[in-house]
Amino acid sequence: MRGRSTVSSVVCLVTAALLLPFTAADASDYRHYVTGDLTAPAPGKVSGGLLLMGGGDRNFDALRWFVAKAGHGHLVVLRASQAAEVADEFYTEVGGLASVETFVFEGRGAASDPKILAALAQADGIFIAGGDQARYVRFWKGTPVAAALDAHVAAGKPLGGTSAGLAILGEYLYGAMDDGSITSPEAMADPLGPAVTLEGDFLHLALLRGIVTDTHFKERNRQGRLLAFLAKADRPLWGLGVDESAALAVEPDGTARIYATDPDGAAWLYKGGFSERQDAGKPLHLRRVTAIGIGHGSVLHLVERRVDQPVFQRAFTVVDGRLSEVPLWSLAIHGGAGVIERGKLPAQAEQAYRASLEEALRAGGTVLAANGSALDAVEAVVRVLEDNPLFNAGRGAVFTADGRNELDAAIMDGATEKAGAVAGVTRTRHPVSLARAVMEKSPHVMLARDGADRFSLEAGLEQVDPSWFRTEERWQQLLQWRAKRKAAVALDPTHAYGTVGAVALDSAGHLAAATSTGGTTGKRWGRIGDSPIIGAGTYAKDGACAVSATGTGEYFIRESAARQVCDRVTWQGSGIVKAAHDTIMAVGAIGGDGGLIAMGADGTPAFAINDLGMYRGRIAAGAPPRTAVYADEKFAD
Repeated sequence: MRGRSTVSSVVCLVTAALLLPFTAADASDYRHYVTGDLTAPAPGKVSGGLLLMGGGDRNFDALRWFVAKAGHGHLVVLRASQAAEVADEFYTEVGGLASVETFVFEGRGAASDPKILAALAQADGIFIAGGDQARYVRFWKGTPVAAALDAHVAAGKPLGGTSAGLAILGEYLYGAMDDGSITSPEAMADPLGPAVTLEGDFLHLALLRGIVTDTHFKERNRQGRLLAFLAKADRPLWGLGVDESAALAVEPDGTARIYATDPDGAAWLYKGGFSERQDAGKPLHLRRVTAIGIGHGSVLHLVERRVDQPVFQRAFTVVDGRLSEVPLWSLAIHGGAGVIERGKLPAQAEQAYRASLEEALRAGGTVLAANGSALDAVEAVVRVLEDNPLFNAGRGAVFTADGRNELDAAIMDGATEKAGAVAGVTRTRHPVSLARAVMEKSPHVMLARDGADRFSLEAGLEQVDPSWFRTEERWQQLLQWRAKRKAAVALDPTHAYGTVGAVALDSAGHLAAATSTGGTTGKRWGRIGDSPIIGAGTYAKDGACAVSATGTGEYFIRESAARQVCDRVTWQGSGIVKAAHDTIMAVGAIGGDGGLIAMGADGTPAFAINDLGMYRGRIAAGAPPRTAVYADEKFAD
């Protein structure tokens, strides 16, 4: 028997179907209902846990989990409106409880009532029903009831909430203190405004520290307002939204699983602490935010903020208070630009180029689809192209005037802004991997010629005989160049460059770029073009863009073309497509031709060309690979 005073002899003997309210004389600031026998012993063992319900009804599997956590004993239901409907559902339809006691709060005074506090202290489980969370905040914040809820969880007993009852459980909560329920468009229009009433210092549940929750998530389109809550918080928080068909059952160690009445019912996890500054009176602006879905088969590790087997990962951007979905990851590549005219390129050759681009796209896409890094993806792409003799990089590189293959490459990580580059290397199978080794295994950014070759050996990279890079086609191009050369410094105006490059955005929102080339046919005196020059032919910076260029490198160097694209985005507020176009026009204005590819922070790719063509392609999460060759060719979306 529990050591609780009997409310009345009648109440102690009520049946499962009987509900008796206490009179106003017993409790002027609340109504009280009892179902079952308050004096019956609890048949099972009580264990801790949190039940986070999104607001839907009749999620009986979740409720049974909660009842089991309460040892099938005595449950207290708290609410601020209606009567004992939830108690009846627990007792009659879920079943297996000794009793359910309901307190309906009608004022703040009840939060200090000894009867309520005694019931909470002795409860095996406490469940907070839906309604208006503003009433909970007004009635409970800073009161003994709030302290009792904290103590209940700390004692290893289960606590649950649905709808408004869930909304108040996080360390921070939307208080709805305007007696309304702000919509996503309203919240995103002015996230720092007075209508976004973010409350703190209410409950202090260890497992929900640093978390703000929201409910009826998918059904009432509340994603935008949760992002506004995260933006307004005075420190980095995580957002947790729960669909109304779903319930998140959290074990004491923080592992959590979903119960859902809808196959698609899920919880949504967001990382706050956004880098973008939000100004009072201005709409929300976020370059990129990722949602991780916790559904059937998923396991949320709440303490680590990690999800095993998420049912989805989705990326969004918010521009001027408007939410849009963007690709989770995105990749763009090129295989060189130049005089590539319709009708001049044989159909078989065109098909071979497109197939080779698709192969490289799939290699990089495979990395990104497995949540690999943008850095790994661009390296994977360029390695594939370096092994393909169709392109002027690695195997298939053009010859110098002396009949040698001298290879250049660069790679840059937008997350760290670290970079590596090599120039004039002769024996490394994959110069892009050597560039990455310079970045990761040396204190330097760029190594050249004999020194780069020696470093490659020390770094353990694959070495090949220089003949590996030789192709008959490139040798014949050199012979043709020698035959028609008239001036020592002349460049062939009928060029068809084959420099390769890739830019990528990964699922974590990081950017990277890589470029590799054999330079220009007949280059002399140790000439180095733009490809290995960080800021000229290759550049990446998170939140701005990633760029890889191809063409007459001397002009791209003079314009700092790759960095210029990102500066136009950062300082002029240009979109990535316009920034890329304006930059290639600037290169052209001083006599340079070619093209560049760029990736925006939201995953938008850009292809800018001032020549007759550029071998290029793109792929993104949920989309197949696409290729293009001619300057006026549009991607087949």
